[in-house]
Amino acid sequence: MNTASAASPFPRFKAITPQRAFEEIATQIRGLVASGQLRPGDRLPPERELASMFKVSRNTLREALRALELAGMIESRKGAGGGAFVRPGSGHVVVGGMRDLYHLGTITPEHLTEARVWLSELVVRVACERADDDDFAALQANVEATMRADAAGDFDERQRLNREFHLILARATRNPIIAITMEAVMEVLGHFIAQIGPSSNPFTLPSRERFLRHLRSRNADAAVAEMSQFLKEMQDAYLARWNALGPVDAAARRA
Repeated sequence: MNTASAASPFPRFKAITPQRAFEEIATQIRGLVASGQLRPGDRLPPERELASMFKVSRNTLREALRALELAGMIESRKGAGGGAFVRPGSGHVVVGGMRDLYHLGTITPEHLTEARVWLSELVVRVACERADDDDFAALQANVEATMRADAAGDFDERQRLNREFHLILARATRNPIIAITMEAVMEVLGHFIAQIGPSSNPFTLPSRERFLRHLRSRNADAAVAEMSQFLKEMQDAYLARWNALGPVDAAARRA
C-alpha cells in the first residue's frame, strides 16, 4: 500500500483514458463537488500532483481547469497561497450565457422586454410578501440616487440605477433562482439600452414612488398593476426606438 497516498488530505482521483481526457477530469472534479467531498473554498492539489493523480500531462490538466473556470466551478489565484479553488455559488455563468445568446440573436429585443414584464410580475408579488425593512430602505435609497442622476443628466448612471432597482426587488424574494434570472435579464437589458441610446424618461420616478407605497402596504395587486403598466410602456418605447434603427443598424449595434 502506498502510505503517502493514504495520508494525502486530498480526495482520491482515478486515472483516466487519453481520449477527451480533459472532459473526464472535469467530470470527476464536478462529481466530487456534487458529493460534498470538495466544498466552496477548497483548494485543489497543485498542478504537478494533480496531473500525476490523473496520469495526464500538465497541458491536459490545464485544459480541464480552464473549462471548469469558464463554467464557474473553480477560480485560479496567483501568488503565494494561489492555485485552483472551488468557487462559491455564483450566477455569472447564467448571466454570461444569456448575454451571449442575445448577441448571437437567439434572444431578440422582443423576447427580452416581454420576459422582463412577466418575470417582474412574479417578483413583485413575492416581494410584497417577503420584503423587510432593509429591502424597503435599499429600494428607497436607490430611488433617491436615481433622482440625483436624473437631475445631473447622467444617463449611464440613471439607467444603471434603474436596473439595480429590479435586482434589489428580486433579491427580496429570497429565492436565488429568481434573483439570478433577474440579474441575467438586467445584464442583457443594459446592453440593449446602450444600443438604442439615451432618451428622456419623465415617468420612471413617479411610478417608482407609487410602486413603493403599494409595496410597503403589502398591496400585491396594486404593486403588480403599477409595475406592469410601467414596464409595458417602457417596452413599447424601447421597441419603437429599436425598430427605428432598421435591420442593418440593429444587427450592427447588437454585434
